[in-house]
Amino acid sequence: MLGAIVGDIVGSVYEDNPIKTTEFPLWGQGCKITDDTVMTVACADALLQSLGKRPKDVRAVVVERMQYWGHKYPDAGYGRSFIEWLNASDPQPYGSWGNGSAMRVSAAGWLYDTILKTTDHARYTAEVTHNHPEGIKGAESLAAGIFMLRCGKTKDEVRSYVRGVYGYDFTFTLDEIRPSYGFDVSCRGSVPQAFMAFFESCDFESCIRNAVSLGGDSDTIAAMAGSLAEAYYGIPIEIEMKALSFLDEEMRDVYHKFTEKRYVSHV
Repeated sequence: MLGAIVGDIVGSVYEDNPIKTTEFPLWGQGCKITDDTVMTVACADALLQSLGKRPKDVRAVVVERMQYWGHKYPDAGYGRSFIEWLNASDPQPYGSWGNGSAMRVSAAGWLYDTILKTTDHARYTAEVTHNHPEGIKGAESLAAGIFMLRCGKTKDEVRSYVRGVYGYDFTFTLDEIRPSYGFDVSCRGSVPQAFMAFFESCDFESCIRNAVSLGGDSDTIAAMAGSLAEAYYGIPIEIEMKALSFLDEEMRDVYHKFTEKRYVSHV
């Protein structure tokens, strides 16, 4: 969960000013939390509150918590369709294939004891808005990757699984795509790139730098990549403490409750 938040904060200053290098200040001037962090917290909050509940009830709590956090942070940078969803009295999924489903899903990778439960709950968090097959695939694949990595699987095992189950193409390198890669909010056009930023990394920080260096939707790609890197490398304490300083007390409370519950089987 915190890996996604770190990626969001670090990448926030480069979304509108993309860069094509890994050499940049990690905490750039003006960096902040965006909708990626707010919805990551919202989904973690929802999954914690709905542990052991039926799928219908999990979805209902996800909706309630996403609307709660979205209203608390109304200017975090949401897309137009999502803003309409946040303000609806009876919010319905709107067929999105965007990467919002994947950037907010990281908590699902930590709370369950099987990959099936993990991907089921990832799907529940996605389909309340992103009920397009590509939106669901993005969320499920990222949560599956996190689950596998925190269970000790290798990068190659994760690459093989995600490619085989979800069909993502991992035949490119970051150096090959970096010059021409542009802003792309689709799962299809950003989730594989986030995986590759992780696959080509050597530690947590290098993964974040890889993701931001692609340009494009930098905060979201870094959030997705960072959530994978956290499960594999952990997060250096100085980066953890810096990221937590950006969160308000209620957000930190959700984070601390989450860290107490992760790894444990509940359903």
